[in-house]
Amino acid sequence: MIAKLENKYILIVGDVMIDRYLRGQVSRISPEAPVPVVRYQSIEDRLGGAANVALNIHALGSIPLLCSVVGSDEDGRALASLLPKSGLLDKGLVYSSERVTTVKTRILGNHQQMLRIDQEDDFDLNWQEETALLERINELLDAFPVAVVVLQDYNKGVLTASLIPQVIEICQKRQIPVAVDPKKKNFFAYKGAFFFKPNLKEIRDSAPFPVKPELNSLQQASDFLRSELENTWTMITLSEQGLFLDTQAEGGGQIFPTIPRNIADVSGAGDTVISVAALGIAAGLSPAEIACLSNLAGGQVCEVPGVVPVNKSLLTAEWEATCAF
Repeated sequence: MIAKLENKYILIVGDVMIDRYLRGQVSRISPEAPVPVVRYQSIEDRLGGAANVALNIHALGSIPLLCSVVGSDEDGRALASLLPKSGLLDKGLVYSSERVTTVKTRILGNHQQMLRIDQEDDFDLNWQEETALLERINELLDAFPVAVVVLQDYNKGVLTASLIPQVIEICQKRQIPVAVDPKKKNFFAYKGAFFFKPNLKEIRDSAPFPVKPELNSLQQASDFLRSELENTWTMITLSEQGLFLDTQAEGGGQIFPTIPRNIADVSGAGDTVISVAALGIAAGLSPAEIACLSNLAGGQVCEVPGVVPVNKSLLTAEWEATCAF
């Protein structure tokens, strides 16, 4: 089954960032303020945001094409240098002198997060940046046989209310399905997308009625989304309760429970779920297969501290043990 996810070209458009981990040891409290003193030991940069979607696609044996805008700064160059080291192409990056590259610095003392410092610009792309990004998207779509386009939104300004419909229109003309992982700001801008994947909090924040993690309530939310967005499939992730998937099949949507996990860190789980779902769509898997694989992959990465991509061998083993069809 997992082999069906290989060798697919997936274009990812969205906010990229560096997840920076500054590690050290804590043995005392500062005499200057009631805070721990972290004695520096090491620093590590990892790809985050939409770039983590690309890492997941790559980890499962397919070819991610990443499109985004970063700053013309030291961190932008650092992010670009991480791409080839991770087996990713850097052809889709656009550099801007008007923005800083997003960096989330987590300070870890004795293996526990003590503090996070965010460096970012979250205002929308300007006209020149948006035009340059659209040109890059079209160039990649012309050059590669893209099977699915993923729009991965982190509310950092890359996916603007004007860019989103243009990308969807381009994909519709090329008959390429669009999969969306939304955020609240432009939640209703993704009209015409094939696959729409909010989490429970995001749909609760956006629906004009209460949404509970129960089948009838989730179906009502899905019906509401379809009336607003005209999307085809809706997936709502429910954390430890699994996910809800509605493909407009007879009988409505279904809740797919997850298996129990020892949760260490939920960061990046949404990236993993949208990655597996997009590959499943590209591979022509059934809705039940996509739901099961997405559940397994999203849960797997929650057992590892930090933002990490899915482990293909472990996913294969879990699939065969729990939900092979």
